[in-house]
Amino acid sequence: MKNSKSTLLAATIIFLLVTSCTKDSISEVIVPEVVEVSELAIENLNIPNGFDFSTQQKVTVTINDSKSNVKYDIYAYSDEKYFAGNETYETEGGETVTEAVYKSDVLNKLIFSGVPYNGKLSQTITLPKYYTKIYIRRNDNLKFSSSIETISNKKVDYTHSAIAGKSTGTKVDDYLYCVNGSAELFQVDPVTGVYTYLSDMPMGSYTCAIDQANKDLYSIGKSSPYPLMKYSIENNTWETVANVQKGGPRLDYNYRDGLLYFSSGATLYTYDPTNGNTLNTWKINGLDSTSGGDLAFADDGTLFMCTFSGLYKLVLNENNEYDSTRISADNLPFQPTSMTFDSNQELWLANNSSSSDLIIMDTQTGGWQYNYGISANNNTNFERTINDLTTFRVYTETVEDIDTDGDGIIDRDDEYPEDANKAFEVFTPSKYGWGTIAFEDLWPSTGDYDFNDIALNYKVIAVLNSQNLAVQLDFIYNVKANGGSYINGFGLEIENFAPSLIESVTGTVLTQNYINVDANGTETGQENAVVILFDNMHTMKNKETTVSIKFKAPVSTDDLGTAPFNPFMIVNRIREKEVHLPNGHTTSLGKKSFDIEGINRDADGDYLTDNGLPWAINIVHDFKVPKEKVTIDTAYNYFKQWATSGGFEYADWYKDSAGYRNEQYIDN
Repeated sequence: MKNSKSTLLAATIIFLLVTSCTKDSISEVIVPEVVEVSELAIENLNIPNGFDFSTQQKVTVTINDSKSNVKYDIYAYSDEKYFAGNETYETEGGETVTEAVYKSDVLNKLIFSGVPYNGKLSQTITLPKYYTKIYIRRNDNLKFSSSIETISNKKVDYTHSAIAGKSTGTKVDDYLYCVNGSAELFQVDPVTGVYTYLSDMPMGSYTCAIDQANKDLYSIGKSSPYPLMKYSIENNTWETVANVQKGGPRLDYNYRDGLLYFSSGATLYTYDPTNGNTLNTWKINGLDSTSGGDLAFADDGTLFMCTFSGLYKLVLNENNEYDSTRISADNLPFQPTSMTFDSNQELWLANNSSSSDLIIMDTQTGGWQYNYGISANNNTNFERTINDLTTFRVYTETVEDIDTDGDGIIDRDDEYPEDANKAFEVFTPSKYGWGTIAFEDLWPSTGDYDFNDIALNYKVIAVLNSQNLAVQLDFIYNVKANGGSYINGFGLEIENFAPSLIESVTGTVLTQNYINVDANGTETGQENAVVILFDNMHTMKNKETTVSIKFKAPVSTDDLGTAPFNPFMIVNRIREKEVHLPNGHTTSLGKKSFDIEGINRDADGDYLTDNGLPWAINIVHDFKVPKEKVTIDTAYNYFKQWATSGGFEYADWYKDSAGYRNEQYIDN
């Protein structure tokens, strides 16, 4: 803290704009008038000396793996699930309920992907400070595995160790693909019992079936209109084929006729997987219970079905109806929700539980045993329901791996399969997320701390080559708030990176004639590479724009630094008047100190007031800005605790968790 609170003045000075000026008609630099106002309560916070208000951390992730053509996806990891809304659906027991739905957000937090080069993959990334773990998912030709790793001293070091005996001397490896009503698609390795989260589903489901030849998984949503959903295992993409208008718990794919077999109650249907049309309907006789369960075809074509009353074998009779023969002689101590045959023709079932068990059953005697899960007593616990499962077989025969651009990265792992100079991407804050940089523009005078004079959402993509080196930066942004009446600009400096290392800059919007740029698009007269993205915020509101920065030679993300680098606002077309994040450095063209009328609240130029408040914040999240003249601590209930604790308490104060926000004070 710069000065003790006893030295604070009882009144602060702010600048108000000349009332005759408007945002769209200003042609000259605005001359402010001085008005005294009462001190704001936020200025009396007891902020620890040295606190820089940062919400992000820089983490170096290093992966060691000697296997070639193995792709890694790295996600920010949290056990916390988010509220996805209320949903009305029919349970597997036939009961209609309306419940709150909570989903995992892990797979929305992809940070980067890559293939190890010379046995190593290393990237420096930006994460919100409240993250303490990352999720590492490994894809070895569709053989998925995963690990949750703890961040220690801002580093994660991971070495892949092959499982002894796995894939040795065999031609096929089985993986159990599982779905549930919480819209999670995940796999379980039947050899180890380890599960790997694969994808978020468009809708929760009780059914799944795999077309092995085309590597497609089908699933029917649990709620009306019951969409038939198709997932490409190779491409990790979903599409809706059709709405089939009926729900139920049982589904399998029959490769013999290329149809989906679906069952609800005591009825069996066939669906055309290309359009969802119902082709046939059969009655099923002799089921002791028609609730729950699943169906599966054995390799010899025999159709088996389970319900809550056990396992049945189905045979088509002369009346074109299916007769069921119960195989399990005793009532089971569990309610089966799903079943599938593996390559050894062992029948796997899962039970109806908040943390399902995986069970193997004998199709001749109905004998069974717990293999994985809490009841197996072997330290396996999935902590999630398995509402249906099916088997995906990964064959180990050598296949031709296509590398169209010849960069050494096969097409299925290459984000740019037709460009030899590009292969992977690193995202800040994540592939599907946005960060926000928000400014007060009255620096070095007191602001009103609503942080909406400029607020822009951003996403930065570092494009990498096959050696995991950056060749390009794409800065995608959208000005979401422009509460200040000044004509303000925005730029960023890549520190310790010479302008001569930049080949080109495209996408900037410069209209005010006070920014000078060199032939490569960087700003003239700068020691480090500086790019001015725009010079008039009022023309950029709600316009998603991409600025691309190409490098002359590839560079590591560690040498490049982490996004958003050194961002700054240019105040009112006064080029030397830059507003940076706390403790930020001015560029070569900026000035740290200004002579102003009134009180200079930042005489030492560290972009913190006398009592430690900033004029700019970077939040690695889609930050909802306060309404005009509403201080940030009024809009966000735990901002004070976060700031006065030096960032140790409520590190996620800006999220929409229960009780965190006062929505009436926030611009949405």
